[in-house]
Amino acid sequence: MSKSIKIYIAILILVFVIILIADHDKQKPIDWRPTYSVNDKIPFGLYVFDKEINGLLKNQKIERVSAVTPYEFLDSKYVPDTTAGKYKIKGTFFNISEYSQIDDQSITELFYFVSHGNNAFLSMKNFPKSLLDSLKIEINTSYPNEKMNSVWMANKKLNPKKYSITEEEMGNYYFSKIDTLMTTVLGYQGNKNKKQIDFIKVPYINGYFYLHTKPVAFTNYHLLKKDHYEYAESVLSYVPKGNVYWYTKGQNNESISDSPLRYIMSQPALKWAWYLFLIGILIFIIFNAKRKQRIVPIVKPLPNLTLDFTKTIGNLYYQEGDHDNIIDKKIIYFLERIRNEYLIDTTKLDDDFINKLHHKSGKDENDIRELVFLINEHRKSYHGSLEEDLIRINNAIEKVLH
Repeated sequence: MSKSIKIYIAILILVFVIILIADHDKQKPIDWRPTYSVNDKIPFGLYVFDKEINGLLKNQKIERVSAVTPYEFLDSKYVPDTTAGKYKIKGTFFNISEYSQIDDQSITELFYFVSHGNNAFLSMKNFPKSLLDSLKIEINTSYPNEKMNSVWMANKKLNPKKYSITEEEMGNYYFSKIDTLMTTVLGYQGNKNKKQIDFIKVPYINGYFYLHTKPVAFTNYHLLKKDHYEYAESVLSYVPKGNVYWYTKGQNNESISDSPLRYIMSQPALKWAWYLFLIGILIFIIFNAKRKQRIVPIVKPLPNLTLDFTKTIGNLYYQEGDHDNIIDKKIIYFLERIRNEYLIDTTKLDDDFINKLHHKSGKDENDIRELVFLINEHRKSYHGSLEEDLIRINNAIEKVLH
């Protein structure tokens, strides 16, 4: 194992130890987000309510609606008739959320559903404007300094107790205007000096709307805190007996990130393993930013002694004035080079030879043709060659070879 790898391993171990020390006995922070998700075990999730709903709504059949909107669900249950039409189902549409996630088209369908003798129970801090306008209701919030510390039921025979709940936990949303002739008040919130309406029953044609502004009463925190579950039971006691269609779309963690790392980041152990991996990769990149390679020595190519020898012999012949011999040697050298480089037969220097050399070498055809002509003329000549002949053939060879 090389020294550098040992250093990397030591650094990774050191980082891992530091992380363990930093996280040792460290209490996991509480997530106070009001998600109202049926899968969340955090304080303001609905995990406990989801598990206990059959006990809270005794002897009632619960059907969860999570894949479609209320409009899509209710419209699929509607059977058109020649007169007024009817629904294949009967019961109570049920929804608990911090703020309304029901679209206007679904609200219109919900009114139609209730008008056919059904009911709707909605618990949320605020309601769709179209719903409030149709029922002639207004909703408001208290001033921040007005702490509504208690909630209680209007019917003392049902439950006479008041439940102490702080403003920070609940939020002071209340019904500031109602139709007193038609609306039944079912619950209040308040303090020593003031009380406000937070739970009402509103008739609509043949059915009823039950509107409640304290959805947090059904969260994990309050169902498990002291006797607060009794308040939730009292509120739910007004849900009419029969089938309950619990709308949970958007409350089953459907809105979580689509990132491939979402599960890794949701698990503390996997999240820290991922961070450790990234830190290790970063350290590796920093230490290997430069490519490591041994110095390669420069090897000088061997000198071409054959070329030097040829030059020496050529100068010797030139000084002696033996031009024929020099020309013969140059022709032999030229033809040998042609055979070795282009694999062309040099026995006959004719048109076929010229075409082959032209296509393989890419040299000008006229230059090749002139050289072949000079070579053939030299071979046919019986008188001695002059210096001018040597120069012409040498220049012609240079043109073809270079």
